[in-house]
Amino acid sequence: MHEPNSARFVLKSRLRRRGIYLLPNLFTTAALFAGFFAIVQAMNGNYEHSAIAIFIAMVLDGLDGRVARLTHTQSEFGAEYDSLSDMVSFGVAPALVVYEWALKDMDKLGWIAAFIYCACAALRLARFNTNIEVVDKRFFQGLPSPAAAALIAGLVWVALDFQIQGVDIKWVVWTTTLFAGLTMVSNLPYYSGKEFNLRRRVPFFSILLLLLFFFVLIPSHPPVVLFGLFSLYALSGYFMKLWHLGKNKKNDEAQNQNVT
Repeated sequence: MHEPNSARFVLKSRLRRRGIYLLPNLFTTAALFAGFFAIVQAMNGNYEHSAIAIFIAMVLDGLDGRVARLTHTQSEFGAEYDSLSDMVSFGVAPALVVYEWALKDMDKLGWIAAFIYCACAALRLARFNTNIEVVDKRFFQGLPSPAAAALIAGLVWVALDFQIQGVDIKWVVWTTTLFAGLTMVSNLPYYSGKEFNLRRRVPFFSILLLLLFFFVLIPSHPPVVLFGLFSLYALSGYFMKLWHLGKNKKNDEAQNQNVT
């Protein structure tokens, strides 16, 4: 008499598990759609919409992994799907947007810079997937592709906000595109933020700063704030590398003095 109820319970539990596994992939699909939307809007000349769509893709990309960890639904399929989505949203989309906006009139130099960025994004994602178990999780090896895409999208957005055409600053855009692409495949360390745990106790001052940043600073002027933020993050790897080199040099000098 209880068999139909038990069978119904098993069926519901299976559907629930499938629904949970579907949840993070929905965020990944939404990020993929945002990247595709950015490409379409660039083809139609709506570059501001393209830039905003790339930032939305970045937010969604950050959410899918966190949702998967919170619901304990990490899977190899989800990881592979996320990488393919990232390639579109943070590799192909920024390259096409910046090419259409500023690099198109530079002929070969323009599309070569856009392709180098796109190829470096693919190499960055492939290296990340193969080294995920061996690298220090506190740091990324090279500039993360979402941050590189945000740097490109931020440049487009802030220039349009100040009514600057891409053709007028094409060499700045060309240099920034190459800088973002090559920095992705570098060995520079970039802080990942993965050791930041919301479950731990944090000082009230830190929470206040985060609230001010997200609810006061960014809404005050999103293009300038976001572009400035990701510009500093892109440069932070170089500063950190120089700091490590200086620290190692001092340690070597101290060891030599002790030996003598």
